[in-house]
Amino acid sequence: MLAITADIYLDEELLNWQFVRASGPGGQHVNKVSTAVLLQLDIRQSKITIKCQQSRSQEQNRELALAQLLALLQSATKTPKKRLATKPSYSSQQKRLQSKKQQGQTKALRQQKRFD
Repeated sequence: MLAITADIYLDEELLNWQFVRASGPGGQHVNKVSTAVLLQLDIRQSKITIKCQQSRSQEQNRELALAQLLALLQSATKTPKKRLATKPSYSSQQKRLQSKKQQGQTKALRQQKRFD
């Protein structure tokens, strides 16, 4: 059992490990050895897949993939903070209204006057 939070645990039997050949530089070693890790978590009708090939060691990649999965699940359990509604300050309201008035006056000067 893996602890996600203090009261949420994950059964390790739900994890599916696959080891594949990594891509990228590494010469003959990367072409012969399956060091990259594909970690799949089957939950009901959805899957979470994590691929890790950061290290040359299969064991390190396995640990990194598991840590990445746990971090993902821990972040999913956190509820976002509620946003506090704020009002614009009095001076910012006055500046906005003054700017609108100035813009209107500028456009009014562009109009052609009709003298009948």
